Amino acid sequence: MLGDLMGNMEEKQLEMKKKLQAVSIEESLEGITITGNGAREITNISIDEKFQSPDHKEELEDLLVVAMNNLLEKIGEEEAKESQNMISQMLPPGMGGLFGS
Repeated sequence: MLGDLMGNMEEKQLEMKKKLQAVSIEESLEGITITGNGAREITNISIDEKFQSPDHKEELEDLLVVAMNNLLEKIGEEEAKESQNMISQMLPPGMGGLFGS
């Protein structure tokens, strides 16, 4: 039984990763847009032309760090939500609310 549960867990984790890869999450900040997915992959970075001069290098770097951290926070929230759904689906009927869902 435990072996079946563990095999099912691996299958569910792969299923969850596929679902998370399909979720597009975006963070925009002062002319910078970073797009990623729920599987913690950055898929695109768009930078406004105003940052393409050497005078704005430090500002650009700072904004990129903040925007990426904001995006990672959003991704973490999506990942937690999907994990909670996966756990709820694996529990026997009537026990889905056991972990706060």
